[in-house]
Amino acid sequence: MRTVTYTAGNKIDLLHRGAEYFPELLRAIDAARSHIWLETYIFSADRTGLAVRDALVRAAQRGVAVHVITDWVGTGRLGSGDLKRVLRQAGVNHRNFNPWFRRGITRMHRKMCVVDGECAYLGGVNLVDDMLDDRNDVVPLPAPRWDFAIKIRGPLVEVIEKEMCEQWSRIGKLPLMSRIGRLARERGTRLATSNKPAVGALVVRDNLRNRSTIQKAYLHALGHARKQALLATPYFAPGRKLRAALESAASRGVDVTLLLGVGEFPLQDAVAQSYYPKLLRAGVRIVEYRKTQLHGKVAVIDDDWATVGSSNFDGLSLFVNQEANIVVRDAQFAQSLRQYICSGVAEGTPVKLEEFSNMPWTSRLGHEAAFVLYRLLMRVITLGAYR
Repeated sequence: MRTVTYTAGNKIDLLHRGAEYFPELLRAIDAARSHIWLETYIFSADRTGLAVRDALVRAAQRGVAVHVITDWVGTGRLGSGDLKRVLRQAGVNHRNFNPWFRRGITRMHRKMCVVDGECAYLGGVNLVDDMLDDRNDVVPLPAPRWDFAIKIRGPLVEVIEKEMCEQWSRIGKLPLMSRIGRLARERGTRLATSNKPAVGALVVRDNLRNRSTIQKAYLHALGHARKQALLATPYFAPGRKLRAALESAASRGVDVTLLLGVGEFPLQDAVAQSYYPKLLRAGVRIVEYRKTQLHGKVAVIDDDWATVGSSNFDGLSLFVNQEANIVVRDAQFAQSLRQYICSGVAEGTPVKLEEFSNMPWTSRLGHEAAFVLYRLLMRVITLGAYR
């Protein structure tokens, strides 16, 4: 795996929901002078997506070098084709990630943007309207989607831009020997540490040298947790190691809380609920968020460890897809994110162990069947890596 390097001297701002994120992103694109790199899983044709698309077109027309990568599945076959046609006509460089599954089932789930090498944006927010279901853009949500992004200035921007440049090259038509040479030049993984303020690191996941980097970052943080661990994700189906880390932290007195999105995929909910009894018995607090679509993938552990990114706590994010998170070691940032997660917890519905003790055997059987099916499917997909 590549080196995960923490850099100090960054200014990192937390952006809650699209209402804070999209105006910032549009302002940055409209002010761009030299170049823009953008990656997203979903690039919707709704009013939000079209606003970003038009801003990219305007940038290209005034001479800015614009490179855009969208996932072929996330954006959709037809949507990808329409987007590519409009962008290319305006002079925007565009590539689809893994069209027609030519490179296996891996999807690019990352959401990142760098403008002029001066500021970067990263998180879980797709280019889709906050008030529309991201799987069906004619279905309104009851409240704005619960999600996060961050704006970064400082030396970490260079790290993010380098990764995005390399991604552009990787998905292009590189000769085999060039790909081998690029892979050989990548360095091994280590987690550097620093006591300086505003420390952050880009942590990515791919199927080359970063197969477990994001999971290891979580395992390391949970293993050293002493007081509190707050974690939020829309999809919860981690492997045994991460579940064991949550249970171990709770058993040694750490206040562990999971805020989970529910109601989007019934099978996913059943898989997540199959883990509930053991986690609850270990002392993990579980809260289900039903107010609207929870899409944020965030965590705060103790006083100064926090992460915002695209990686869910499920098999696809941790073992299959390309993901990108930022880990921040800063007490002020951690406190700000903690307040948002605690507000989400207050709006959610706590899960009680008694609910499962009194659950009909048919429901328990359904949960177990969902777990067995999911585990089998993920072990086939990951060639046994999902454990």
